[in-house]
Amino acid sequence: MSEASAPHAADRRELTAAQRNAVAELLRVSPVADELGRRFVRAGHELHLVGGSVRDALLGRLGDDLDFCTDAHPDETLRVLKGWAESIWETGREFGTIGAQRDGLRLEITTFRAESYDQVSRNPVVVYGTSLDEDLKRRDFTINAMAVSLPEHRFTDPHGGLDDISARMIRTPSTPGESFGDDPLRMLRAARFAAQLRFAVHPDVHRAMSEMSADLDRITAERIRDEFTKLLCGADPITGLRLLVDTGLAERFLPELTGLKLEIDEHAQHKDVYEHTLTVVENAVSYEEEGCDFILRMAALMHDVGKPATKAAAPDGRVSFHHHEVVGARLTKARMKAMRYPKEVIAKVTALVALHLRFYGYGRGEWTDSAVRRYVADAGDLLPRLHKLTRSDCTTRNRRKAAQLAADYDALEDRIARIAAEEDLARVRPDLDGNAIMELLGVPPGPVVGRAWKHLKEQRLEHGPLDRDAAEVELLRWARAEGLVE
Repeated sequence: MSEASAPHAADRRELTAAQRNAVAELLRVSPVADELGRRFVRAGHELHLVGGSVRDALLGRLGDDLDFCTDAHPDETLRVLKGWAESIWETGREFGTIGAQRDGLRLEITTFRAESYDQVSRNPVVVYGTSLDEDLKRRDFTINAMAVSLPEHRFTDPHGGLDDISARMIRTPSTPGESFGDDPLRMLRAARFAAQLRFAVHPDVHRAMSEMSADLDRITAERIRDEFTKLLCGADPITGLRLLVDTGLAERFLPELTGLKLEIDEHAQHKDVYEHTLTVVENAVSYEEEGCDFILRMAALMHDVGKPATKAAAPDGRVSFHHHEVVGARLTKARMKAMRYPKEVIAKVTALVALHLRFYGYGRGEWTDSAVRRYVADAGDLLPRLHKLTRSDCTTRNRRKAAQLAADYDALEDRIARIAAEEDLARVRPDLDGNAIMELLGVPPGPVVGRAWKHLKEQRLEHGPLDRDAAEVELLRWARAEGLVE
């Protein structure tokens, strides 16, 4: 891409970095992209690198997934790819998309679209277009409405996307009202791109998001879930979350987040629970070791949603939220179920919300080794995330208090490590298995074995490991008390 590709000469110096990024990224993928472009040209068709791929190339972050558009219809695209692609898939065929793989790159080639939308569900109805300009005009934002034609690398930017990348701004090719009227999910996508790219939303876009937020109700829960997940996993989820609340979009699918704005946090009187929650999410992001941990971020976001329902004021004016973690876990489960998250994801996030307050009180010196074992056993494989969530929940500005909480949790982790070195905390199980229980008591499989197993597990948690002889003595003592043996 040359400097002459820039839409305005005055912008050349500002856009040089973006252009350098694009050239470097395109050179990396051009052996495959240009070869594919030549195959389409020989077959009498156009091929253009388009949308997010061009945007990411300009930002210097192009990955191994490339998006193309073409005037070729799916059957024609398949003929071009046959014998060249290492693998081909047609899962997106109904939307005009054919997928392929070549030299480690995943390619998606989509026929030009002149998309229209079902006026009830707002799901896209595929109508093939006839030109690149028509295809770019229907796209959601200007930063996604640019193309590089192949193999000649001609740059097309009819809506000023390059300017908006330079300004780090999210705008729509048509008016925001027209764009969001076509597909209300684009409002959520605007917040998602703000979170992913750290871009600002243009005031006109922000205004339309606020005025049209109720239109999001026409979108399926699954589509909303997928966009929200990407938002929460963005580089700056706080910006995206604030947009959702400020525009009223959160009220349409995650009202618990908006509801936190009115609640005062008893641990940090200087900020409301909403601000505290955003800080906890930000803290949780800082504890991630590699990539996005959605379960940790979602637990951080939902950890205090039980506070509005449990708020109580004492005669002295102090505010409390007793058992908000229990209520919050229930609300989290219901909300994530409504958003169609998988059961295993819901279970993990809900468990973290339920456990996030367990640590408070440890610093008073009341925890026995038994309490530590139960903490580890209840957390299970979520323990590393629980450590991070609990530390993230400390948002007090009181340095002495913050230091004390950090020291207390350091002490708890050290204590867990010490006990783990002496016992198998990763597998807190009874000292006798089901077969040993049945043999010793002379009983068949059934409820008695389950009750005995549960009793031995409680003994294991309370007292630590027992040797075989001691475990058998305890089992027989329990069985006699239950009238199972003489």
